[in-house]
Amino acid sequence: QVQLVESGGGLVQDGGSLRLSCAASGGTLSMYSMGWFRQAPGKEREFVASIAWSDGSTYYKDSAKGRFTVSRDSAKNTVYLQMNSLKPEDTAVYYCAARPAYTRADDRTKYDYWGQGTQVTVSS
Repeated sequence: QVQLVESGGGLVQDGGSLRLSCAASGGTLSMYSMGWFRQAPGKEREFVASIAWSDGSTYYKDSAKGRFTVSRDSAKNTVYLQMNSLKPEDTAVYYCAARPAYTRADDRTKYDYWGQGTQVTVSS
C-alpha cells in the first residue's frame, strides 16, 4: 500500500509561483506512475500532470504546459509540481495520486492511492 503526503500549498498573488511536494512511501514505487490533480469548488477533480517513477517520462494537461513542471527525486521518494505564472483560475485543492505504471495518465479512475490534498489559492 502506498501512502502519499502533499505539502507546499498556500496563498500566492497572480503571476506568482509555488512548488508542491508529494512524499511517497510503501509499496514498490517503481511499479507506479504519479499524477497531480486539482479540484476547484463546485468542479470535478481534473488531471494536471503525471510522471513515471521508472524513467521520469511526463505528461501534462494542455493548460499546464509551459507553466507547470512535474519532477521526481527517486532518492527521496518525492514528486514535485513546480507552478509558475499562477492565475486565479488555478485556485484549487491539489492532490497527488499513484496509479499502476503504463495505465492512462489522465484517467482518475486508474489511480489507486491519493493524498489528502493541499490548498492553493491565487489572489488577483
